[in-house]
Amino acid sequence: MSLLIDGYNLLHATDIFGDEGSAPSFQRSREALLAFLAKALHEVERLQTTIVFDAAGAPPGLPHTDSVAGLQVRYARDYPDADALLEELIEEHPAPRGLLVVSSDHRVQRAARRRGAKYCDSDRWYAELCRRPLRSGPQRAGDGEKPAQSAAEIAYWMRQFEPAEPFPPSAPPEQPADQLGAQPPFPPGYADDLLADEPS
Repeated sequence: MSLLIDGYNLLHATDIFGDEGSAPSFQRSREALLAFLAKALHEVERLQTTIVFDAAGAPPGLPHTDSVAGLQVRYARDYPDADALLEELIEEHPAPRGLLVVSSDHRVQRAARRRGAKYCDSDRWYAELCRRPLRSGPQRAGDGEKPAQSAAEIAYWMRQFEPAEPFPPSAPPEQPADQLGAQPPFPPGYADDLLADEPS
């Protein structure tokens, strides 16, 4: 599923703040949010994620588009605000039923609903994402650490390896009729020492 994220709307729903430094606070917070998403989302999710930020008051030289750990970052430089760019991206999306829009903005949610896309409030989506274990950094397939699997993925694979019919209960090997009851299953005196330890 593709993800389209209202960047500053999500940022305001989190407790993420950039470290103290010379860069403006919005820039530091934006970078901290992108670093969090790079750790929290699996590689496949990052490659299908676009995050949109307002560009009002942006520093000179800010690009229209950037990429961070596979996340596509868009800045609404030629738009009145991020909502306008979000609406355009929703309208142009080739498969809106496979799109999840993360924003608490009702205008953006209405645009998603018109196209049949799913949407989720930023604070709710962030809370769900925080329940995942964070990796130490953006992981690529084959980097040595296996990505965590969701409950749905685990259930899918369990179904793939589930036998079509339950295994029959194990039964002891059949003995010829003339040997049944001929000798006990254990030699005489077996486990008598255990019985001797029991209180009388």
